Amino acid sequence: MESVIERIERGHFWKFHGGIHPPEQKFLTNDKPIRHLPLPKQLIIPVRQHIGNGGELLIAVGDKVLKGQPLTQNSAPMTLPVHAPTSGTITDIKDSVVAHPSGLSELCVFITPDGEDRWRERQVCDDFHELSRQEIVKKIAQAGIAGMGGAGFPTHIKVNNKPEINYLIINAAECEPYITADDLLIREHSEAIVDGIKILDHLLLPAFILIGIEDNKPEAIEALRQATKNYDKVKLCVIPTKYPAGGEKQLIKVLTGQEVPSGILPISLGIVMQNIATCFAIAEAVLNDTPLIRRVVTVSGRALSKPRNVWALLGTPVEYLLEQCGYQAGKRRHLIMGGPMMGFSLPSTQVPIVKITNCLLAPEESEIPADNKEVECIRCGQCAEVCPSQLLPQELQWSAKAKDYPQLQKLNLFDCIDCGACAYVCPSQIPLVQYYRVAKAEIRQLQVQELKAEKAKDRFEARKARLEREKKAREEKHKKAAEARRAAMNKPTEEGQSAKSAVAAALARVKAKKAQTASKADEVSTNTNGEDVSSQGQEQTQDPKAEQKSQVAAAIARAKAKKQAARAKAEQEPETLKDDEQEQVLTQAPEKVEELGQTDVPVDTDNGQSPEAQSSEEQSPEDKPSDKKQKIAAAIARAKAKKLNAQKNAESAPENQDENAPGNLDQQPTEEAKLEDDAVAPVQATEPAETSAPGKQDKIQAAVAKAKEKARAKAKAKAEAKNAPEAEPEVANQDSEAQETAGSAATESTELEDVTAADSEQSPQEQKAQRIAAAVAKAKAKAKAKAKAKAGARAQEQQHLESE
Repeated sequence: MESVIERIERGHFWKFHGGIHPPEQKFLTNDKPIRHLPLPKQLIIPVRQHIGNGGELLIAVGDKVLKGQPLTQNSAPMTLPVHAPTSGTITDIKDSVVAHPSGLSELCVFITPDGEDRWRERQVCDDFHELSRQEIVKKIAQAGIAGMGGAGFPTHIKVNNKPEINYLIINAAECEPYITADDLLIREHSEAIVDGIKILDHLLLPAFILIGIEDNKPEAIEALRQATKNYDKVKLCVIPTKYPAGGEKQLIKVLTGQEVPSGILPISLGIVMQNIATCFAIAEAVLNDTPLIRRVVTVSGRALSKPRNVWALLGTPVEYLLEQCGYQAGKRRHLIMGGPMMGFSLPSTQVPIVKITNCLLAPEESEIPADNKEVECIRCGQCAEVCPSQLLPQELQWSAKAKDYPQLQKLNLFDCIDCGACAYVCPSQIPLVQYYRVAKAEIRQLQVQELKAEKAKDRFEARKARLEREKKAREEKHKKAAEARRAAMNKPTEEGQSAKSAVAAALARVKAKKAQTASKADEVSTNTNGEDVSSQGQEQTQDPKAEQKSQVAAAIARAKAKKQAARAKAEQEPETLKDDEQEQVLTQAPEKVEELGQTDVPVDTDNGQSPEAQSSEEQSPEDKPSDKKQKIAAAIARAKAKKLNAQKNAESAPENQDENAPGNLDQQPTEEAKLEDDAVAPVQATEPAETSAPGKQDKIQAAVAKAKEKARAKAKAKAEAKNAPEAEPEVANQDSEAQETAGSAATESTELEDVTAADSEQSPQEQKAQRIAAAVAKAKAKAKAKAKAKAGARAQEQQHLESE
């Protein structure tokens, strides 16, 4: 069987399926040399000009840049940097319309040239063999070189493969009409192109190097033959002109006879393909340290007065190139980036030139077909006959209109190279390629979303597994700790006992906390003021004084309830008490006072309020009475109760008894003095033994004796006034006597206070005893005043009865 190289040497090549022969129209530009243009006023450089993501910006607005200076840097394997095509100033960084069929906007860097065209420092390499393989690949990557045939795949990834390569194919076919950029580049820079081929040979080490070029480029064919005549490894393959022979799979079929299966890359077959312009860019990057900042662009079309190939800086606006080639806009002028078969219409003349731009087409009105509306497919089958990928274009169009994406994938939509041959021969004027491009974009978007969803699912599953592991680890740790505690508690040592006590204490604290919480909840639930429970609990936690007031109010309420119960019981039972019961009450007064001071709030029998409540009305919350004052008040209250019982016993005596008799009058002060003595005795009994100091006790006894003498004198005077013949003046003077009695009581209180003040420099125990004596004196004075008022009222009533 004849080998591939033998067939190539004999000029026998294979044929691919389909294909067409459109008018070439290459004569418009293939007879003029490549022109160098002056610097434009502004350059618009898209950050992403290849397949993959854009790099990270290295510059900011206002920065000065030099020619060849990188504007971005590689951040991932599929990223490429872009460089400043000339020296100038960064005037803006924003989104702008880029070269894309949809007219979308992407991030772009705006540079205003300074006209100096100053280069950055470069390192020229005369012999690339002095560089290692890694250094060459790094130079290609840093130069930002991507496939310049139209795909835009990063070149440094394509040349960094280690599998055995059988064929390195250099694509110089340039099969699309109007385009002559590669043709002119080969003619003028064939030596540099061959240097690039040698660098690729050094990196890939292929068995054979095949240069495929169509036979409609005789001058370029001759230039390559002369440049490679001493390079035996290179085979120049002149193939028949047929569109689209420049397609990757089609050219591989023509040169090697191998079919590239669907979804398989040529590298899997041991084949690598590079464009002729890419080889020139590789030589410039490795040998001259020149990044990819310019390329040859064919500016053609009958709407131009001077169509030709030009060296265009990347980022040059389309409008500037058209002006340099004599473009005159018309009413229906269309601008196409790329060739007439695979190109797309431009939405604006401000679209910049990028790395994959090889042609700019400005046709005349006669070259543009009429805007005939598409009609229904007649199923002629011509599209399937000319499809170089052996697809079914009509079925693809139906599924694309129906958005049946699974069916499109079954029909191998992504094998379509968008050559446009099907649309070219369609009698129904159906723009088949546009349907395919839209469907591809939508499917890619769905795939990206599915990929993101899968990644999110994987992250969720990984997080869930991690949480489960952490939970099991915590449980195991707690289990081991519990076992260690139990083992420590079971040991008959001090450590074991301390561990048990610690556990018991912790349980007790938890139970106490739960009980406290439950009690607070019960108190809140029994609130009848109509307030919000949550706000009430917040107030309790935030205001301790309010909580204290509520407790005092609750104690006062309980005291009032006890008082009412005592009154009801007193009305039903005899009101007299025996002498031995009175003595028992007074004897138990100290213990009752102590108990009352520890538990409930004492109640004053005169007004039905506790001393705390009375003092809280007269004083601020900070000046509440102490426990000592409560004990004193309790003793005074019991003395008053005993006195009232005695008065009730006197009233229950026979009415014919002469209450104004001298003996009785003499006896009344004696009983009052006895009550006073009985009231003082329990109070003194509650004090510690230290309060019975000689000096202090004498002063207290003297004050008490003085108060008793005054009380007896006033009682006798009152009795003599009652025996006088005129009773009415006596009644009239009762109020004055009561006032005098109150005044005397106040005087006695003042005297007691003076005694206390005089002893302020004494010990706290002495001051305490003096305060007790003063309180007792005040209580006695008040009791005497009330007794005198009641006696006067009875005398007045008796005189009134006698007069009747």
